[in-house]
Amino acid sequence: MKSLSRLMVPALAMAALMGSQLVQARELPDFTQLVKDSAPAVVNIATTTEIQRSSGPVFRGPNGEEMPEFFKRFFGDQLPGPGRGGVEKRSSLGSGFIISDDGYIMTNAHVIDGADEVMVRLNDRRELKAQVVGEDKKTDIALLKVKAEDLPTLPMGDSDALEVGEWVAAIGSPFGFDHSVTAGIVSAIDRTLPSDAYVPFIQTDVAINPGNSGGPLFDLDGDVVGINSQIYTRSGGFMGVSFAIPINVAMDVADKLKTDGRVDRGWLGVVIQPVSKDLAESFGLDRARGALIADLDPDGPAAAAGLKSGDIITAVDGKAVESSAYLPRMVGASSPGDSLKLSILRDGKSQTLTAKVGHWPGSEQAHAAKVSDDKQGLGVAVAELDKASLNELNLDHGVRVMEVDPQGVAAEAGISAGDVLVELNQQPLTSVQALRDVVAKLPTNRPVSLRLVRNGRPLYIALRMRADSDK
Repeated sequence: MKSLSRLMVPALAMAALMGSQLVQARELPDFTQLVKDSAPAVVNIATTTEIQRSSGPVFRGPNGEEMPEFFKRFFGDQLPGPGRGGVEKRSSLGSGFIISDDGYIMTNAHVIDGADEVMVRLNDRRELKAQVVGEDKKTDIALLKVKAEDLPTLPMGDSDALEVGEWVAAIGSPFGFDHSVTAGIVSAIDRTLPSDAYVPFIQTDVAINPGNSGGPLFDLDGDVVGINSQIYTRSGGFMGVSFAIPINVAMDVADKLKTDGRVDRGWLGVVIQPVSKDLAESFGLDRARGALIADLDPDGPAAAAGLKSGDIITAVDGKAVESSAYLPRMVGASSPGDSLKLSILRDGKSQTLTAKVGHWPGSEQAHAAKVSDDKQGLGVAVAELDKASLNELNLDHGVRVMEVDPQGVAAEAGISAGDVLVELNQQPLTSVQALRDVVAKLPTNRPVSLRLVRNGRPLYIALRMRADSDK
């Protein structure tokens, strides 16, 4: 009996261990159905950008490989090759997902930034040319539009309800591999990154690599809770830390891009800095919190509201400013003209001031004005540029395209939201009215030249008015 009991003890222990592992295995999430339901609405995005090659010499190594020009310091003029010149086409890949059955697609702004052509490949292998409706670089969100109907879509979740430890999954095209699925947990929420003051990122340990950018992050219900945007890495590849833009933030931006072609953010006109433990004590705060005003624009909204250097903003409309990183998000989420109640600490005493939010400097303050009805004329909505925007573009005149009708003449010619129209049929476009006047006199069924600026680069395209267009 003793020998039998000695055999049974380890056997029972092994059985208990295996039973525990089986229970744990049953508790792990199964993403099979989520992938089946969601994959049809996840797309691959391919972009092409034309780059003007240098006409100078190209330095080549012993095997003929192209080498950076700084190698000339080491090899002198012994290795120059022939000049390149001409135009080089560069391609890149990313991900996206369909948010409406009539062809609107969400992705990252950096996926399509500077692209001359954007192609979307659907789950059924159809490839469609996409129009860039608008992009917002501050939140890294872009909205695309393809000509298609009855497309599969994804349900939107509530990113504000996410909790640390929840299981999440990503679908995207890492390194061009379509519909790759990875999973993990939410590692942190409301994460602030140094270069992205307007996004409270979701941090996860979901494997994200180049090509995943712009793809959806799902919760266990199959709802989209984020857009995979970037990783933290020292190797260039995934190292266990990835970041997603909360879907609540992304949808708010997408709605504005769809309506106006841009996002006009609120502005206070303050320079802020973090409140350290020692600064908090010196200003009479109970702990390190809030945003300390180090300087402010004398003509800005904050100065007009009575704020001063040395004030600490502790809350906006009743919501606590836990750190200085929170303030840009709170103010940026408002629209110009909104009034914000700012709780501040001044000379050790709390008080509340009301500031009327202004326009971000350099943004177009004029509202978009239709050249004509959506499906007539050029089929664009445009806005006049202020002096700051013109100076930034190094232009004397021009109007910015805010919205393009997918069925209109402008879309056929390849005009996209964000383009700045400078000259049409060799006539300068100095205002919205000037554009109307030129369009009214355009010949039909004959191409005319249009000069525009796209992503800082001048470009000529041919535009042909329809005979049935109402000019």
